[in-house]
Amino acid sequence: MELKFSKVERKGPITIVTLSRPEVYNALHTDAHFELQKVFDDFSGDPEQWIAVVTGAGDKAFCAGNDLKWQAAGGKRGWDKGGFAGLTSRFDCDKPIIAAVNGVAMGGGFEIALACDLIIAAENATFALPEPRVGLAALAGGLHRLPRQIGLKRAMGMILTARHVSAKEGFELGFVNEVVPQGEALTAALRWAEMIAKNSPMSIRASKQAIQKGLGVSLEQAIAEQRDYPAVQAMVASQDYIEGPKAFSEKRPPKWVGK
Repeated sequence: MELKFSKVERKGPITIVTLSRPEVYNALHTDAHFELQKVFDDFSGDPEQWIAVVTGAGDKAFCAGNDLKWQAAGGKRGWDKGGFAGLTSRFDCDKPIIAAVNGVAMGGGFEIALACDLIIAAENATFALPEPRVGLAALAGGLHRLPRQIGLKRAMGMILTARHVSAKEGFELGFVNEVVPQGEALTAALRWAEMIAKNSPMSIRASKQAIQKGLGVSLEQAIAEQRDYPAVQAMVASQDYIEGPKAFSEKRPPKWVGK
């Protein structure tokens, strides 16, 4: 598929997805959403790709969210089953996804980042859910993910005021994992991805799925049911499950195959 609104690069088991509409601060419209749906479908289904990093083209924006000018001009709105950018409703991907936020992450752009497993932010990154200022609401997951990630009162403080939050404050609130100098978000995100890639991808997927499923039930139920989760069962049946202890006993680095 020819990509018009994004770029995809692969570095070993790491897929780098760049939102590429810099002329509108990487804001997304319908065609971009459907393109990114296919991009993340391909990533999810590729056994050779273990981790994704999402960033924005240029040094000013990660993603400014919904393309309001497109909408105001009568452009059709909508996205595929994966949600905004093919990510915000993608609940079946057990592979880690990292947001490298290199500028503004507004509205849907912030919702993309919140849908990722880690957020690495440059010092010039700015986060907000400003939808109420234009008569909208953050219905691509922001209203639900932010309270779960930073607590109700702090999330309400951001959502009801639509205020902008710096990378530093995002770190203090708990939704940013690391703040780095301007221009270094992608490099830092790749550093995190490489650290993750040293672990068994089967174990990483089992861990992510257990966390996600466990958060939706009581602690007692999560512990009781976790061994029945598909990714956990796949880990136990995998070659990596044998390779890990074997490599440890032989005092050598493990050779993960991801199956």
